[in-house]
Amino acid sequence: MSNEVVALVLIGALLHACWNTVVKSGADKALDTALIHTLGSLLSLPLLAWAGMPPAAALPFLGLSVLIHLVYYAALAGAYEHGDLGITYPIMRGAGPLLVAVSSSLVLAEVLSAIAWLGILAISTGILMLAQAGLRMAQPRAIGYALLNAGVIALYTLVDALGARSARDHGGNTLQYIALLFALDGWPYALIVLRKRNLPQALGYARQRIAWSAVGAFASLASYAIALWAMTRAPVANVAALRETSVLFAFALGVLMLGERLSPGKVAGTLSILAGIVALRMS
Repeated sequence: MSNEVVALVLIGALLHACWNTVVKSGADKALDTALIHTLGSLLSLPLLAWAGMPPAAALPFLGLSVLIHLVYYAALAGAYEHGDLGITYPIMRGAGPLLVAVSSSLVLAEVLSAIAWLGILAISTGILMLAQAGLRMAQPRAIGYALLNAGVIALYTLVDALGARSARDHGGNTLQYIALLFALDGWPYALIVLRKRNLPQALGYARQRIAWSAVGAFASLASYAIALWAMTRAPVANVAALRETSVLFAFALGVLMLGERLSPGKVAGTLSILAGIVALRMS
């Protein structure tokens, strides 16, 4: 992986942690998730108008990704409703890199070096170590939602990597794919959430959260755009693992902004993640 790819994916990881922290900081996790991704849909429209539509070959991947993301957003809100950011977020992101590595080897025929496998394993282990210290206090429902989302994350990562590469290979580009994905992605989940809400109350809550949600929407769009761009230039498994270093940023934000606790286990997990980053850079 080049220095350029590594640096940009790490920036994307920070942005990913930022929008997850916005969701966790709100009183209504489902509504915050819906608001962020509805605003993300609006932000994507000027991008789509400028970049144009992706090639037709990428559209089946887009349709499948939208369906998978519905499950992702529902499980994300459920996990944050029942557990701390510092516990649920690492579980969701920790299992994903290994699942993506195995799947990309089978589906994309990507061959990873031994040091790349060690780096992915170190990152996944470190991420799970960040969560381990608090697992005894976590509610089973929070862990269940988080484990479900680990599989969902691996699935949509592969689908979108294939879609972005298909767009590129058929004369388009990653920006076209990500712009249309976000334009379509936010609305279905928002409609599902609003069906269970009192509309005037939901609008009042949205007005209170609009500024932070706009920040979260930009961070979500930029983070995923960086990840998909990187997946067209480096092995999907390497990028997916490096992207999950967002857990380090979420951990720091959880401690600094949400009052979550620091522990020796989390420090050890941090060191393991940093070792994995170095290994991936060397692979």
